[in-house]
Amino acid sequence: QVQLVESGGGLVQAGGSLRLSCAASGVVFAITSMSWYRQAPGKQRELVASSITNGARTTYADSVWGRFTISRDTARNTVYLQMNSLKPEDTAVYYCNVKANWYTGDWWGQGTQVTVSS
Repeated sequence: QVQLVESGGGLVQAGGSLRLSCAASGVVFAITSMSWYRQAPGKQRELVASSITNGARTTYADSVWGRFTISRDTARNTVYLQMNSLKPEDTAVYYCNVKANWYTGDWWGQGTQVTVSS
Protein backbone atom coordinates (compact mmCIF):
# COMPACT_ATOMS: atom_id res chain seq x y z
CA GLN A 1 0.00 0.00 0.00
CA VAL A 2 0.89 3.64 -0.37
CA GLN A 3 0.57 6.29 2.31
CA LEU A 4 0.28 9.97 1.39
CA VAL A 5 1.02 12.86 3.74
CA GLU A 6 0.08 16.34 2.64
CA SER A 7 1.21 19.68 4.00
CA GLY A 8 1.27 23.33 3.12
CA GLY A 9 -2.34 24.44 3.31
CA GLY A 10 -3.46 27.52 5.19
CA LEU A 11 -5.10 30.92 5.05
CA VAL A 12 -3.91 33.48 2.53
CA GLN A 13 -5.21 36.72 1.09
CA ALA A 14 -6.34 36.96 -2.50
CA GLY A 15 -3.35 37.38 -4.78
CA GLY A 16 -1.09 35.45 -2.45
CA SER A 17 0.71 32.15 -2.87
CA LEU A 18 0.89 28.76 -1.21
CA ARG A 19 2.85 25.62 -1.90
CA LEU A 20 1.36 22.23 -1.16
CA SER A 21 3.45 19.08 -0.71
CA CYS A 22 2.48 15.43 -0.78
CA ALA A 23 4.99 12.77 0.22
CA ALA A 24 4.31 9.16 -0.73
CA SER A 25 5.68 6.23 1.25
CA GLY A 26 5.18 2.49 1.33
CA VAL A 27 5.04 0.38 -1.81
CA VAL A 28 5.95 3.23 -4.10
CA PHE A 29 6.83 1.95 -7.54
CA ALA A 30 5.43 2.02 -11.07
CA ILE A 31 3.57 5.24 -10.33
CA THR A 32 1.59 6.33 -13.37
CA SER A 33 0.42 9.69 -12.08
CA MET A 34 0.47 12.01 -9.09
CA SER A 35 -2.31 14.56 -8.99
CA TRP A 36 -4.03 17.21 -6.95
CA TYR A 37 -7.79 17.42 -6.58
CA ARG A 38 -9.89 19.85 -4.61
CA GLN A 39 -13.34 19.91 -3.12
CA ALA A 40 -15.15 23.06 -2.10
CA PRO A 41 -18.15 22.98 0.25
CA GLY A 42 -21.25 21.74 -1.55
CA LYS A 43 -19.32 20.91 -4.72
CA GLN A 44 -17.94 17.77 -6.28
CA ARG A 45 -14.29 16.93 -6.07
CA GLU A 46 -12.46 18.20 -9.15
CA LEU A 47 -9.10 17.53 -10.73
CA VAL A 48 -6.76 20.50 -10.41
CA ALA A 49 -3.50 19.25 -11.89
CA SER A 50 -1.77 16.01 -12.81
CA SER A 51 1.81 14.93 -13.30
CA ILE A 52 1.80 11.94 -15.63
CA THR A 53 4.83 9.70 -15.54
CA ASN A 54 4.64 8.51 -19.16
CA GLY A 55 6.12 11.31 -21.17
CA ALA A 56 6.59 13.52 -18.11
CA ARG A 57 3.43 15.42 -18.97
CA THR A 58 1.40 17.79 -16.86
CA THR A 59 -2.22 18.77 -17.19
CA TYR A 60 -4.24 21.52 -15.53
CA ALA A 61 -7.83 22.50 -15.03
CA ASP A 62 -8.74 25.58 -17.06
CA SER A 63 -9.54 27.47 -13.86
CA VAL A 64 -5.95 27.25 -12.59
CA TRP A 65 -4.04 27.39 -15.87
CA GLY A 66 -1.17 29.87 -15.67
CA ARG A 67 -1.50 30.27 -11.90
CA PHE A 68 -0.72 26.80 -10.52
CA THR A 69 2.28 24.61 -11.24
CA ILE A 70 2.58 20.93 -10.42
CA SER A 71 6.00 19.35 -10.03
CA ARG A 72 7.51 16.09 -8.80
CA ASP A 73 10.64 15.04 -6.99
CA THR A 74 10.90 11.46 -8.16
CA ALA A 75 13.74 10.58 -5.80
CA ARG A 76 11.65 11.67 -2.81
CA ASN A 77 8.31 10.41 -4.18
CA THR A 78 6.90 13.84 -3.54
CA VAL A 79 4.57 15.99 -5.58
CA TYR A 80 4.14 19.73 -5.15
CA LEU A 81 1.52 22.25 -6.15
CA GLN A 82 2.70 25.83 -6.35
CA MET A 83 -0.34 28.09 -6.25
CA ASN A 84 0.07 31.74 -7.22
CA SER A 85 -2.41 34.57 -7.70
CA LEU A 86 -4.86 32.79 -5.47
CA LYS A 87 -8.53 33.70 -5.66
CA PRO A 88 -11.34 33.23 -3.14
CA GLU A 89 -12.83 30.62 -5.46
CA ASP A 90 -9.71 28.50 -4.94
CA THR A 91 -10.85 27.90 -1.37
CA ALA A 92 -11.25 24.16 -0.89
CA VAL A 93 -9.79 21.07 0.68
CA TYR A 94 -6.96 19.90 -1.56
CA TYR A 95 -6.26 16.19 -1.91
CA CYS A 96 -3.25 14.37 -3.26
CA ASN A 97 -3.95 11.36 -5.48
CA VAL A 98 -1.58 8.66 -6.70
CA LYS A 99 -2.15 5.92 -9.26
CA ALA A 100 0.09 2.94 -10.05
CA ASN A 101 0.01 0.47 -12.90
CA TRP A 102 -0.09 -2.53 -10.54
CA TYR A 103 -3.14 -1.36 -8.61
CA THR A 104 -6.63 -0.97 -10.03
CA GLY A 105 -7.63 1.66 -7.50
CA ASP A 106 -5.79 4.74 -6.36
CA TRP A 107 -4.64 6.33 -3.12
CA TRP A 108 -5.74 9.58 -1.51
CA GLY A 109 -4.16 11.87 1.02
CA GLN A 110 -6.04 13.13 4.07
CA GLY A 111 -6.61 16.55 2.54
CA THR A 112 -5.30 19.98 3.43
CA GLN A 113 -7.45 23.09 3.74
CA VAL A 114 -6.71 26.12 1.58
CA THR A 115 -8.65 29.27 2.39
CA VAL A 116 -8.31 32.43 0.31
CA SER A 117 -9.78 35.58 1.79
CA SER A 118 -10.94 38.50 -0.32
